[in-house]
Amino acid sequence: MRVQVRVQEQPFDAGAEVEAIARGDAGTGAVVSFVGRVRADTADAPGGPVSRLTLEHYPGMTEKALSAIVAEAQTRWELRAVTVIHRVGALAPGEAIVLAAVAGAHRAAAFAACEFIVDRLKTRAPFWKRERTAQGERWVEARAEDAQAAGRWD
Repeated sequence: MRVQVRVQEQPFDAGAEVEAIARGDAGTGAVVSFVGRVRADTADAPGGPVSRLTLEHYPGMTEKALSAIVAEAQTRWELRAVTVIHRVGALAPGEAIVLAAVAGAHRAAAFAACEFIVDRLKTRAPFWKRERTAQGERWVEARAEDAQAAGRWD
C-alpha cells in the first residue's frame, strides 16, 4: 500500500492529489476524499467572523501521529493508497487546511476509512489552533462533537 503523510505550510492542489493517489493502479475501484477548509463563521467563535486561523504543531510528532492513524485504518479496511496532507501556519477563511484521500478496491472501504481518518485526526493529531477575530485571538478548544465522532470507532 502506498502511504503519503505531509504536514506543510504551502497550499496543496486537492484535485491533483486525488488524481495521483490511484494513478497506475488498475486495482483501485474507488477514491474517496475529504478537504477541510477554514471557516470564517464558527458557532463557537466569540468576537465575530474569523479573519485568520493559525495552526501550530510539533514537527516529527505530528507526522508520527498521522501515520499511526493511517496504519490503524489499514488494519480495519483493505486499502490501496492513502494520502493525508495537513497544513500549518497562518491560514485565511476559505483556504484548504486538510486533505484525506483514500483509494480502495471498493467504495465501502474507501468511504469508511476516509471518515475514520478524519475523525481520528480531529482528536488524536497534535495540532493547536488559534483564531483571530475582531475581538482578538483565542485558542480553539476541543469540541465534544469531534470526540463523539471519533469515539464511534472504538
